[in-house]
Amino acid sequence: MSKKLKCVSLLLALSILFSFPASANETLSVSDYVNTPDWATAQTIAPNNAADLNLGGKSIILIEETTGKVLYEREADLKLPPASITKIMTLLLTMEALENGKFTLDTQVACSEHAASMGGAQIWLKEGEKMSVDDILKAVCIKSANDASVVLAELVGGSEDGFVNMMNARAKELGMTNTTFKNASGLDAEGHLTTARDIATMSRALMRHDKIFEYTRIWMDTLRGGQTELVNTNKLIRFYKGATGLKTGTTAGAGSCLSATAERDGLSLIGVVMGYPNSKERNAAARKLLDYGFANFEIVTPETPTEIPEALSVKGGMKESVLIGTEGAPKILKGKNQSGKIETKLNLVEGLTAPVQKGQTVGSVDIYLGGKKHSSYDIKTTENIDEMSFFRAFLVILKNVF
Repeated sequence: MSKKLKCVSLLLALSILFSFPASANETLSVSDYVNTPDWATAQTIAPNNAADLNLGGKSIILIEETTGKVLYEREADLKLPPASITKIMTLLLTMEALENGKFTLDTQVACSEHAASMGGAQIWLKEGEKMSVDDILKAVCIKSANDASVVLAELVGGSEDGFVNMMNARAKELGMTNTTFKNASGLDAEGHLTTARDIATMSRALMRHDKIFEYTRIWMDTLRGGQTELVNTNKLIRFYKGATGLKTGTTAGAGSCLSATAERDGLSLIGVVMGYPNSKERNAAARKLLDYGFANFEIVTPETPTEIPEALSVKGGMKESVLIGTEGAPKILKGKNQSGKIETKLNLVEGLTAPVQKGQTVGSVDIYLGGKKHSSYDIKTTENIDEMSFFRAFLVILKNVF
C-alpha cells in the first residue's frame, strides 16, 4: 500500500472514530424490557381427593423435591420427637464439611468414650476403634447407628455439644422454625422436637448432595471386613419402586417415623410420616403417600423458545455482538389431569451499548400454564464485551491499515 493511500485510510478511520458515543454509560435499561420474574411459591396443589388418604399417624407431609411444592399435608407443623430422622441433619452437616474439604471419605476417625456409650441402634464401636468416614456413613445411613452418628458429630463439630449448636444454626438458615435439636443421634431428649414440614425441608437440603444416595440406596453391606452386617432399616429401599432413601426413626417417645424419598420419570418426592405405633404401619403409610404423589402429579420441562437469538448487537464495543443464553427452563410440577397447555413468551432487549458484562440479564422467558403465568427465567450474556475506547480503536485501525 502506498504512503498516500495509507494516510487517506488513516484520516478516514479517525473521522469515524470521533463519531463514537462520548459516554460508555449510555446503555439500555433492561428493566424497560424485562418483566420481574413471577416465581410460583410453594403451595398445596393437591386434588380434592387428597383428604381421603386415611394414612393414620400423627403428622404427614408430601412435597415435590425440585420445586418444594406441598402435595399433601396433615398436621405438618405439629412438634414431635423425630427419633433417628434427626440424623438427616447430622448427615447434611457431614456432607457439607466433606465437600468443603475438611476431611475425606478415607479419613480414619477414632471413636471417643462418649460415642461408644450411645445406646439404641449401633455398630458397637469401642473407644479408640478407628474407622473410615466412608464406613461410618454406611453405618449411619444403613444401620442408623447412634454411636457412628456421634463420631461424625465430633469430627465435624469438635464435640457433640458443639455439633448440636451447628445443627440448630443450620436449621435456622433453612427456615426450620419449629425445630430444636438436643443431640446428633435422635435419642429421646426433653425439648428435642421438630415437625414433618421441617423434616421435609432438611431432607430436601440433604438431597442436594448426590453422594448421599450412594449410601441411602444400599440394601445390605458389611463393615470390619465382613464381620459386621448391615441391613437397611428403610425397607422401602428393597420393596418400593424408585426408592432412594432417606431415613427411618423409632424411639419410645417418637413412635415409628420415616422420611421416604423416591423418584420416577423425573418426579422426585419426599414423604414424611410421623408417630406410628410400629414400622409396618409406618411403611404402609409412606408407600400409600408416595403412590398418591406418583399417581396424581408429573414434572414437565418447557421447551426453550426457538426464537431466542444466539447473539445481540452491541453498540460502541470491541465486538459488534455479544453471545447470550439461558440455563434452561425450570421444571413445572402439574397435576396429571390438570388442563391447559404450556406456553412461553419471550422478552428481550433489542441491543446493548458497551461495556457489557458476562452474566448481564438481557431478557427473560415467561412460562404460562393454562393461560396463567407460572414462572420465568432469565436470558443472560455469556461473555464480556469491552468498550471501544479511543486508544483501542486506534490500535485496531493501525492493525487493519498496516
